[in-house]
Amino acid sequence: MMNYVKIFFIFLTLCIFSVTNSLRASDSETNKNKPKTPKIISAVEIKDPDCKWGLFNPPKCRKNYEGIKQLSENMDEKQNIFNQGDQNFSMYTGTFDILDEEGDEQTTLIGIEHKNESLFRNTWLGKFSPTTGGFVTGKNSLYLYTGIEADYDLGIINISPSFSPGYYHKGDGKDLGSVLEFKSEIKLGINIFENSNFGYSYSHISNNDWGERNPGTDNQQITFSRKF
Repeated sequence: MMNYVKIFFIFLTLCIFSVTNSLRASDSETNKNKPKTPKIISAVEIKDPDCKWGLFNPPKCRKNYEGIKQLSENMDEKQNIFNQGDQNFSMYTGTFDILDEEGDEQTTLIGIEHKNESLFRNTWLGKFSPTTGGFVTGKNSLYLYTGIEADYDLGIINISPSFSPGYYHKGDGKDLGSVLEFKSEIKLGINIFENSNFGYSYSHISNNDWGERNPGTDNQQITFSRKF
């Protein structure tokens, strides 16, 4: 059991490292496209009449004023990386274990998910973004996950497959055989407003036969997403 927990935390560390690299790559691309910093001109060169008060000169008279101003703008832009309208929050509800033949494990679920689209990576396979979320079932089972999600925009329709390892606590619900479970999901959504999406998703959760048992579970959800 402890080995599964160790594997889970190693994966979380790798996810954080990946997101950090994405953030650095984004900063590098931003700086590459920025115009060069204008040449710094000292107060002596410009001979501004306002620059004759020595220690009491206004900021524009300081030799490194332009450089300091540029640095301040860079810091403000980095601090506002989470305020670019690319924060996607989703709430969903549905049925847990829809293929339960006995009918004693099927229950409801409700969850929330966050995706930061400003940390996306464009590849030949599509646009990928980190995603994090969790849900709780009507029988107090809990699943927390973090992974990657691809986005394919087809006009007003969006198709989003994802893969997310996560931590599972059975509570009073179904025993999936391990605390480390893997979720594969496919979402189909429609843009109902400019920043809002309504959709349907189908997911499968299992432990890839790494646990004592691997019954797995199939789930379906109705999802509402909005960008901020």
